[in-house]
Amino acid sequence: MKAFGAALILSLSLVGAEHVLAADIPVPGGAPIPPSSYYPVSQPVNWGGVYIGVNGGYGLGSSVWKDSLGSTDSFGVNGGVAGGTLGINYAGFGDWVLLGLEGDFDWSGATGSTGCSVLGPPLTASATCQTRVDWLATFRLRAGYTWSNFLFYGTAGGATGDYRLSSANPTSSHNPTPPLGWAAGVGVEYLFNDAISAKLEYLYVDLLTVGCPSGTLCSADGTNGSVSFKESLIRAGVNYKFSW
Repeated sequence: MKAFGAALILSLSLVGAEHVLAADIPVPGGAPIPPSSYYPVSQPVNWGGVYIGVNGGYGLGSSVWKDSLGSTDSFGVNGGVAGGTLGINYAGFGDWVLLGLEGDFDWSGATGSTGCSVLGPPLTASATCQTRVDWLATFRLRAGYTWSNFLFYGTAGGATGDYRLSSANPTSSHNPTPPLGWAAGVGVEYLFNDAISAKLEYLYVDLLTVGCPSGTLCSADGTNGSVSFKESLIRAGVNYKFSW
């Protein structure tokens, strides 16, 4: 019995010594990695800065000619646009809020015509009137929500464009001073890296009306007339953001 007790005590002593030695032996491959560092932490996306870009798209517009004798029906004035963009973003309001200013200047191919004898002499029964917009410019505030590399934004501001008015039977033309209208819309933009982004946006543009002084083709009755232009515009664009 004494021999059994001595053997039991010796066995327990050896097991305890093994546990002590095991605690002092380093685990192969270094210390365990804390769970919080298992995955790399993504760097914050920098949306702020000055940028330039190019854009292009297509617009579905409408125009109306009127004077004291009558008014044409609203007729289509459609065409493509292409041009350049300049803007600045400020992202200092928090992790998700962005404010910016953006301006663009586009060539426009918007053109459309309709019968306009209703406006009175000297326009004949077969007379046609054409509205053309040769260029379009907007200057707008942008406000948006950033989610990682995406920006979802709304935009609104001023707009102007170059009216080119003409008629056939008789042939005449009038180029009024570009009016000041407004534009508003929504868009989404994706930032590929710190410099390059691409966007898709919808803009509603209203150039309001241009007056036609007495004696011009859009005031054939001898009183002041007017011509209006509105457009729904879909554009895509690519921007380059400077690092300074």
